[in-house]
Amino acid sequence: MSDIFHTIILTARPAAGKSEVIDFLKKLDPERRKKEFHVGEIVEIDDFPYIWEKFEEDKILEEAGRERLWTDKKLYFKEEWAWDFFLLKMNVAFAKHVAGGDAGKTVLFEFARGGKNGIRHALDVVSADVLKKAGILYIQVSYEESVRKNRRRFKPELAHSILYHSLPDEKMEFYYKDNDWKEITTEMQGAIKPQNISVPFSVLVNEPEVTDDFKKLEPALKESLDKLWKLYRK
Repeated sequence: MSDIFHTIILTARPAAGKSEVIDFLKKLDPERRKKEFHVGEIVEIDDFPYIWEKFEEDKILEEAGRERLWTDKKLYFKEEWAWDFFLLKMNVAFAKHVAGGDAGKTVLFEFARGGKNGIRHALDVVSADVLKKAGILYIQVSYEESVRKNRRRFKPELAHSILYHSLPDEKMEFYYKDNDWKEITTEMQGAIKPQNISVPFSVLVNEPEVTDDFKKLEPALKESLDKLWKLYRK
């Protein structure tokens, strides 16, 4: 068995700390990251670039006098299925990664979901090929904390970036106020069975916040990934 995770599904509410966890892992010495966190060379598969691309495409279409295809003028998606589409795009990216050679690498498969398109539904859309190779790290914050951090991180000039994009409060409420993780499990670690595939999980509690300081994040993340690793390697 490999000494690293093949894939970590990183999911949570928006602004919960997913991007900060990835940023921390990317900045670690590779050997230390592998030995202490069981994470190899990092491959990011994140749906935010796909989402932002649709905003840009619709803006181009509108400015050219054509109909917006994906979103309305307030940037709400016209069809709920759009959220499935982004996960299907992630599945394609994952398949390409595996086909191109995945030895020594760890995929960080990142998305936020809520409301009608909750995590339970998302895991039914994620490819079985992903689930069979994955452990889930869920970052736990309340809705109120998610909103607070979402407001804090916004930098208008970097709205397209993974670390600094943000949502208006009304969109946070519409898409993400309801969160079904606690309907899936009330435990802090264990296994769930989306698509009848056993997938181990662990929870990183980020309230009070630990992702704002690498010195606080390091021990908390190591503990969560150690718990996940013990389940993952069984």
